[in-house]
Amino acid sequence: MTESTTVDLFVEETHSSGFSMKYKIKTVLYSEQSKFQHVSVVDTVGHGKMLLNDGLVMVTERDEFVYHDMIAHVPLFTHPNPKNVLIIGGGDGGTAREVLRHKSVETCTMVEIDEKVVEASRLHIPQTSCELDNPRLNLLIEDGVHFLKNTNEKFDVILVDSTEPFGPATPLFNIDFYRDVFNSLTENGIVVSQGESCFYESESQNSLLKILHETFPVVSVYNYSNLTYPGGLWSFTFASKGLSPVKDFDEDRILKSDLKFQYYNKDIHRSAFCLPQFMQNSVKEYLKG
Repeated sequence: MTESTTVDLFVEETHSSGFSMKYKIKTVLYSEQSKFQHVSVVDTVGHGKMLLNDGLVMVTERDEFVYHDMIAHVPLFTHPNPKNVLIIGGGDGGTAREVLRHKSVETCTMVEIDEKVVEASRLHIPQTSCELDNPRLNLLIEDGVHFLKNTNEKFDVILVDSTEPFGPATPLFNIDFYRDVFNSLTENGIVVSQGESCFYESESQNSLLKILHETFPVVSVYNYSNLTYPGGLWSFTFASKGLSPVKDFDEDRILKSDLKFQYYNKDIHRSAFCLPQFMQNSVKEYLKG
């Protein structure tokens, strides 16, 4: 008699700080090299379907709602009447899904540079890609930096739903880009950006906040916790031409919207801007308004 053995398959994300996160997978659903990066979708044992770009976890079915709730609803409930929204990146569709839940939004433009990310998500992660054919969504496969530099359109809210500041996302972390963001916002415009890990990427976080400090009259940063991004505690940056995410937040709008959330609520909105002391010490010189 011979014993049969099975080999467990894992996908492993390795971080430059010297640690890794490993997920047991059932099957590989998608694996393609695009012009910009390697895009894959795997079905995991504990986190459902998972989207990876160049081996870095972007989305999992188990916890994607945290990121997408917080990037979308914090600015959209701060702005008094968001009608025209721009998403830079966000190819999995989760941010667009949450934006389009707001009845005030008439048009949402999504500019994603990598069509393979959209393709993979359409094919295998309908949980996030379910609104990509919504008639209020204008999906463009092109460079978001080039789009902003050349558009004459004005947006109430711009969401920079990017990966880490290298590879195709590198140009989204410089002052020229955010000057174009400023010029493309309406009078009460808001920009929220993926703001990195306060533990492992504090230099990148501070660099982005410094750029915003030099460009916008109101700058803040807020946190959320998740299962699959290194360190668990991650941030978004918030900048505007005048609106404060706390002082100008009207919690009654949440009740009147009748929207239901898995992570976001009025208390989370306010408390997300209460930073731990080590973060306050790190970012205080960049915050204003």
